[in-house]
Amino acid sequence: MIAPGKALSYSELADAAHTLAGDMPPLLPLDLAGSAHFAALLHAAALAGTAIAPLNPELPKPVLPAALPPGTLAVMSTSGTSGEPRPIPLTRTNFEASARASAAHLGVAAYDRWLCCLPIFHVGGLSILIRSALYSTTAVVEEKFDAQRVKDLLESREVTIVSLVPTMLARLRDAGFERADGLRALLLGGGPIPDELFDWAIAVGLPVMATYGMTETTSQVATSDIGTRAARRLSGVELDIADDGEILVRGPMVAADGWFHTGDRGRLTEDGLLEVEGRMDDLIVTGGENVAAAEVEAALLEHPAVTDAAVIGVDDPEWGRAVTAFVVAAAGEDDIAAHARAKLPGFKAPKRIYVVDELPRTASGKVQRAQLESRAHDLRQRR
Repeated sequence: MIAPGKALSYSELADAAHTLAGDMPPLLPLDLAGSAHFAALLHAAALAGTAIAPLNPELPKPVLPAALPPGTLAVMSTSGTSGEPRPIPLTRTNFEASARASAAHLGVAAYDRWLCCLPIFHVGGLSILIRSALYSTTAVVEEKFDAQRVKDLLESREVTIVSLVPTMLARLRDAGFERADGLRALLLGGGPIPDELFDWAIAVGLPVMATYGMTETTSQVATSDIGTRAARRLSGVELDIADDGEILVRGPMVAADGWFHTGDRGRLTEDGLLEVEGRMDDLIVTGGENVAAAEVEAALLEHPAVTDAAVIGVDDPEWGRAVTAFVVAAAGEDDIAAHARAKLPGFKAPKRIYVVDELPRTASGKVQRAQLESRAHDLRQRR
């Protein structure tokens, strides 16, 4: 692996892991950034039969499980977009199945260098370290996401694969990123992908692939081909759609027995490809009509002055739930409201729009909707 200030060969990593694999507790919390030391501790814990719990150093330490399933490799926290993060035990079997499934879709080249600029305390970041070790390839690990630093790495042909969330790609675009000739796959997931961002990536020739997964599925379970949005289920994954539209997942990489209810809405095409439509709880029932938050967000982002948007439902005595938008924009609320009314049917247009400096997001780039609901309530009280 290549990390800030240090590179490790496989033999050096093995030596470091064996040195650290002494008397370890059954569960080892780690509030470290991605680094060579973190990787050594990860493999030391695996040698010692210990599970690790990577923690976000900016959050209070969560309550970790007292008992773990046999073979747990890591206890990962969910993103906590709609509430408190939950600890999810993931086993060695889960990670190995996920690695096999990803390799079958992406392929593995001996020269691969997979850039990890996602937080290591989320499954998308940790999976890169584990997959690279299983593939005998190189992980290029950054302690945090820095747009200019990542842009330089991608443009220098030093990496062949990168995993990003949409917010990261948008920041790279704003930093002037347009090409990465050495890149063979850009995995984009972790949240809704704005159409204009995906279209831009295709237009400039980036090998963008939409990917779908979550903590409970040990990251990706469906990934598109380059340049397409609909995702193909990975090897060993079973997908189904419940009667209410919820995406169901089953397979050896899933940390649950039987069908796992993802909480996401979607559909399967005639070719069996997955189209993700948003979160089940992002479906706003307003005045007896159903409104998908993602559709409203996409319409708002078409305004040239809007750089970020999130839509939620807020309790309202007249509408039941009022469609409410928070936008980061160099424009006024009235201007954006007029744009929304021109783009959307009346019942889908936001009843209230708040222009803010930034949206609250998790370390993995997901909007923290619970915080927005609280903020909307406070703003209504003030007005």
